[in-house]
Amino acid sequence: MSSNRPVLRILGIAACVVALGGCATVKGWFGGKSGKEAKPAALVEITPDTKVSQLWSAKLGGSEVRVGARQRPVVVDGRVYAAGSGSTVRALDLQSGQTVWTWTGDKDARFAGGPGVADGIVAVGGLNGEVIALDAATGTEKWKGQVLNEVIAAPAVGGGMVFVRSNDGRVTAFDAVTGEKRWDWRSDMPALTVRGNAGLTLGPGFVFVGTDNGRLVALSAADGNELWGQTIAQPEGRSELDRMNDVDGSPLLEGTTLYVSSYKPQTMAIDAPSGQPIWVAQDHGGVGGVASSGSGRLAVTDAQDVVWALDATTGAALWKQPSYPRRALTAPAIVGNHVVVGDFDGYLHWFSLDDGHMSARVRTSRKPLRAQPVVADGILLVQDTDGGLTAYRAGQ
Repeated sequence: MSSNRPVLRILGIAACVVALGGCATVKGWFGGKSGKEAKPAALVEITPDTKVSQLWSAKLGGSEVRVGARQRPVVVDGRVYAAGSGSTVRALDLQSGQTVWTWTGDKDARFAGGPGVADGIVAVGGLNGEVIALDAATGTEKWKGQVLNEVIAAPAVGGGMVFVRSNDGRVTAFDAVTGEKRWDWRSDMPALTVRGNAGLTLGPGFVFVGTDNGRLVALSAADGNELWGQTIAQPEGRSELDRMNDVDGSPLLEGTTLYVSSYKPQTMAIDAPSGQPIWVAQDHGGVGGVASSGSGRLAVTDAQDVVWALDATTGAALWKQPSYPRRALTAPAIVGNHVVVGDFDGYLHWFSLDDGHMSARVRTSRKPLRAQPVVADGILLVQDTDGGLTAYRAGQ
């Protein structure tokens, strides 16, 4: 563990950078030559054309303000599974928000990244390297495992295994029934990275992982062998800060196409079986994940807090929304005909998917929103850094 400390210190610096709205704004935030700080964009009055209704809210507990993780829930079969940054995991009914079960672990546990859920298992990881598997129906603990570094990305569950990415660039596979370690794989770590890790994405026989050195890698789910690797963005620039090129949002798999974005920024569509690029969108990408409408449109948020809509077939930009610089926008979600992002001040901004105009704004919390919102059955879920979970539905 001691060998990881210098990297972790650098990661902490990068976390501050991201919290302030991106590397390109550091000079402005800390004064620059003029000595003046660049402030977050002020919110202007809008005339909403969409009604957003809050359905329910819940308090999960724990604060991740200083953790730098991005906790988000998972929805499976009408249940919401969510973890606070303390030691609690909860299952709730999607429609009503009523608690189905609550599990509480050791008092010193600090979960991060959110749960992974599939095949009747809920898996969570924490800052002490713990990995815990629960029964999805009852919340009963099934087994507990351990990795060598903190876990700040949601585990992935599938194919009889639980896959965990830790903050040292390692992916570890556990047997889903017994908790026995089956294999591990490790990527090289650059000197400076964004605080946060891409969650793992599973495909038939594949584990797809975005790395801190700007690559997307396909691993064999059976044994962890690397099947292919594709560079998403090159580490260009004079300084380590300029060269940061993390793939820090979970790859999005639709059919046989992967969509992945890099901090550099750049977004790419990749043929999942072969790893060959389909298209590359220059200057349209960011540290968070890619959202899809399921009908030919994508959305990404870049490091300058510009929200982009892209054509899923070609990568061409359809529109951009640049009105919210330095508000530390989250990665987007698409719900109905809206692109939704959160910000550092607890606001959710709803843009028209057609042309990017502002459709609605709601304040869900007084705490920052860092995680990409989640959409299920037309309901949007968002979790703040203080463990507050809120559900919304939009209508005309």
